[in-house]
Amino acid sequence: MVEKLQHTEASRRVYCGVDVGASATKLVLIDDTRSIKAHVAMLSGVDYDATSKAALETALSQVGAGKDEVAYTVSTGYGRDNVSFARESITEIHCHGVGCYHYFPRAITIIDIGGQDNKVIRLDAEGRRLGFKMNRKCAAGTGAFIEEIALRLGIPLSDMDRLARSTSDAVQLSSFCTVFAKTEVLSHLRRGVPVERIVRGTFLSVIHRVVEMDPMDGEVVLTGGVVEYNPTVADIFAQKLGRGVTVPPRPQLTGALGAAILASTSGNAIRIAKGEKNA
Repeated sequence: MVEKLQHTEASRRVYCGVDVGASATKLVLIDDTRSIKAHVAMLSGVDYDATSKAALETALSQVGAGKDEVAYTVSTGYGRDNVSFARESITEIHCHGVGCYHYFPRAITIIDIGGQDNKVIRLDAEGRRLGFKMNRKCAAGTGAFIEEIALRLGIPLSDMDRLARSTSDAVQLSSFCTVFAKTEVLSHLRRGVPVERIVRGTFLSVIHRVVEMDPMDGEVVLTGGVVEYNPTVADIFAQKLGRGVTVPPRPQLTGALGAAILASTSGNAIRIAKGEKNA
């Protein structure tokens, strides 16, 4: 029995991070070198635990591994407490910080534009968090806002980035409220405003809302599903700031990657993270 347990322990070779967002669930498997071995993103649906388990099964199949080879799992995100196979749950603020600092180990300001909320996270040169802000009160400025406008325009969500990129002229959406903004969109359509101008204006409205949250000091790193599937948002953001912005590889996975990195420590770093206040 002892020999079997030792063999099982030795065969464990991947660490799992699960980011359960209100819109999408992201899962990352890394090895001891913190290299990503597999990653999955799928709609969260209504059963977060079932979705997380499905994501794990898919990721394990990508690397030909079994569940017994997952050494440690950390969950994060809106539904982090619903992941039954996670050993620890850590806030998305901390995990996004760890994930971004992995790619950019210096002082950065992280802007995460998600499906339902936005985050602004500031890190110093050592990766310590200096502060953060979140917007959870309104869909405006989030991926949900873009989805609502796409629905109103009758355009597939996958076409939004192409349309926004096809013009440099954006219509101004003066209302930050999603409901009123949709009314504005109808008004623009009645006046014959080209759809691509409205789409670019939608992206610009999202950026305006994010910029209002906090001063965009220093190097800005953009993450989240909105940037993943709409890279034009990063270009417009850079134009708005008047300087370049940084985007990590697969920006939607940053929180899950941070959770996986914390899973690979399975000890002091996690206890430190859970001891941090207001995060």
